[in-house]
Amino acid sequence: MSEQHGARGVVIPFIVFTLIWGSTWIVIRDQLSSVPAQWSVAYRFLIAAAAMFAVARWNGDRLVPGRGMLAAAGLIGVSQFTINFNAVYMAEHFITSGLVATVFALLMLPNAVLAWLMLGQKPTARFLFASAIAAAGIGLLFAHELRSNPALDGQALVVGIGWTILGLLGASISNVYQARATVRKLPLFSLLAWSMLIGAACDVVIAFVLTGPPVIETRIGYWLGLAYLALAASVLCFSIYYPVVRRIGPGKAAYSSAIVPIIAMTLSTAFEGFRWTPLAAAGAALAIGGMVLALWTRQRPLKVANPDAG
Repeated sequence: MSEQHGARGVVIPFIVFTLIWGSTWIVIRDQLSSVPAQWSVAYRFLIAAAAMFAVARWNGDRLVPGRGMLAAAGLIGVSQFTINFNAVYMAEHFITSGLVATVFALLMLPNAVLAWLMLGQKPTARFLFASAIAAAGIGLLFAHELRSNPALDGQALVVGIGWTILGLLGASISNVYQARATVRKLPLFSLLAWSMLIGAACDVVIAFVLTGPPVIETRIGYWLGLAYLALAASVLCFSIYYPVVRRIGPGKAAYSSAIVPIIAMTLSTAFEGFRWTPLAAAGAALAIGGMVLALWTRQRPLKVANPDAG
């Protein structure tokens, strides 16, 4: 594979999943209506799991879980498709979608730390410097969000950010774990299908325990949004995101999260009356600049500290 072809194999998927995930925050906000957040998450991943199994079969992946598949799928399913998404949906009950997206942009930091600890992928000085630049930009976006919402309740802010951080950690554990050598040997689409199914099963149990029987929404916009979140934002995006993680590492792949709040705020400009300020513009410029600097290095294979570790 040529270097140019390899670069396209990273850049094009990176653009696709970043644009789609940047749009999900406003869609999730619309999902928080008469249906409890827990059931919206459960519906999303029941649909996504069914679609992912269809993709896996079309791709020729072995659907019967082999050695190590269920253990890996269980960890990814619980951390990514249960803890992460339930926490994000709950966070948007308390704080704005833009603020949740901004806090979640810090995903690159726990990803880089866990990749160092679990994969032996030590961050370079350039990556740390670029991360500091991007983090400064995210901090300015965060400050802008707080200034734009002076009436935001302090307790709601703490609870909302707490839920977001919990989701952040769940996503980071999943991102780094699936890049381990033993997990990378598993067929990706089959792994994702089983992960989503296990995550969906946990989501259903949580929804029943916390909110009672399923609640059905009759509004067509809700189901269109749910289909978009399940098929585009889950099936498509995770199918192209995990290969990028395995190619360039969890730290660099998570730089998509630095761009997501900018896309979310742009959509908010169009649909929610969001107003850009010099503070927000400076934050966006620093976040993009940091990401470009971090990614402007030649790709290298992942270094795994213990290839035999499970």
